[in-house]
Amino acid sequence: MLKVRYLSYRFEGKPGWGRIEGDRVVPLEGVHPSLKAAIVAGALGTEALRNGGAATIALSDVEFAPLVTDPGKILCVGLNYENHRRETGRAEVKHPTIFTRFADSQTGHRTPILRPRESTRLDYEGELAIVIGKAGRRIPAAEAFDHIAGYSCYNDGSIRDWQAHTIQFGPGKNFPQTGAFGPWLVTPDEFGKPGPQRIQTRLNGEVMQSAVFDDMIFPIERLVEYCSTFTPLSPGDVIVTGTPGGVGAKRDPQVFMKPGDKVEIEIDGIGILENSIADD
Repeated sequence: MLKVRYLSYRFEGKPGWGRIEGDRVVPLEGVHPSLKAAIVAGALGTEALRNGGAATIALSDVEFAPLVTDPGKILCVGLNYENHRRETGRAEVKHPTIFTRFADSQTGHRTPILRPRESTRLDYEGELAIVIGKAGRRIPAAEAFDHIAGYSCYNDGSIRDWQAHTIQFGPGKNFPQTGAFGPWLVTPDEFGKPGPQRIQTRLNGEVMQSAVFDDMIFPIERLVEYCSTFTPLSPGDVIVTGTPGGVGAKRDPQVFMKPGDKVEIEIDGIGILENSIADD
């Protein structure tokens, strides 16, 4: 069965979203104005979105936008793989480490990640992103997957020196155009339950990170349960689930991304999120 993949994009200067069919895009903003609006309406599994639409445009002609361009919340999980926790020297914890990212810090597939003029310590973090499809508060772990609209790739680009200014991660995680999100959404019926799928980060073709989701310290259902306890989750919200070991700042010698580099995040069953690096 062909995967149904949804993307957000810009075409001829206008925002749009649609369904990918081979090397073409079927625009769907005539059905719902945005991907988030379709998620809010609970429409992703409907016939109108999975098979509807007639006119198409070439995938090569669109500019990929961040998958969800206007999420109400982006909740990011730190230190969620044991090998990453160990390489940072952080203590074991009983609860997930959560920080936030702003929507305007994101960028899309095949658009540049920007290294700010304030730093040369731009690091990669390959992660699985989950998009909330059904609102909830205090969601039990056993019901977590009922609230997920789909999955995508995320590169939680980090400005390490700004991240380390204090114990709060926020400044190093919110420079404009540092968080890459995409390339598309794969629905849960296509992706399956996260566990055996592999995530890999490559920098200029060299594998820097590699893990399976079963390696997470706090699995997806625990993250949804925990986050929904302290804040209501709404359709279109995003949880970025943590990065494996192998980040550039913890290598010897350290490796930071520079203009001209190419970074790829590949997840089994989703595809490849690719970005170049440029100076801001």
